[in-house]
Amino acid sequence: MSRKLEGKIAVVTGGSSGIGLAAARRFASEGAHVFVTGRRQAELDAAVASIGAATGIRIDSSNLAELGTLFDRVKEEKGRIDVLFVNAGGGSLLPLGEITEAHYHDTFDRNVKGVLFTVQKALPLLANHASVILTGSTAASVGTAGFSVYGASKAAVRSFVRHWILDLKGRNIRFNTLTPGPTKTPGLVDLAGPDAAQQQALLDHMASLVPMGRVGDPDEIAKAAVFLASDESSFVTGAELFVDGGQAQI
Repeated sequence: MSRKLEGKIAVVTGGSSGIGLAAARRFASEGAHVFVTGRRQAELDAAVASIGAATGIRIDSSNLAELGTLFDRVKEEKGRIDVLFVNAGGGSLLPLGEITEAHYHDTFDRNVKGVLFTVQKALPLLANHASVILTGSTAASVGTAGFSVYGASKAAVRSFVRHWILDLKGRNIRFNTLTPGPTKTPGLVDLAGPDAAQQQALLDHMASLVPMGRVGDPDEIAKAAVFLASDESSFVTGAELFVDGGQAQI
């Protein structure tokens, strides 16, 4: 049985942990060579070792010069990109009245600026029929206390996809948004701080909001990423695929 991404070249930003790491592992298991990025070298090295057919490149996706280094490396080593999973990003909780300029810039630089310029700098390398996947969030569709800046940044990500399928019309490049619900990742549990009991309380609260009664596993999101990356989704573009246990559907 042939693998779904046999011979493909994939780039996964924010691939050293959580959903990005799970997707990179899935992509590699389906036959792709994966370039993964992260901001912390030790975590990136561990991720590469666990993936297999992977190359790790330490960058900050909100830094345009570092993005240039990433794509120069991909061009030199492989010459093209078949799958671009723009997953790097993040955010923190601050309610209206306490939002700072630094908080705004950190969130929008990671989730909007980084996404925009990752895709734009990758354009010359994107192969015919390439698949570009942006990580969204249910926070763009439903309200969460203290999460307005993050939710707004992810709404911008969803909007990018709708416009870019028109900007790139004729190049046979597909753009889609992959939108997880609450998923047990380091990024989620860290919102509760370092205390294990508080982290579990956050996960239990998140699970109570999901019709399926639990939070997701990163590998469940990764399986959906493989679908969007592969020819199985060849007529899917401009879409938002929710993998959220039904949270944003009620």
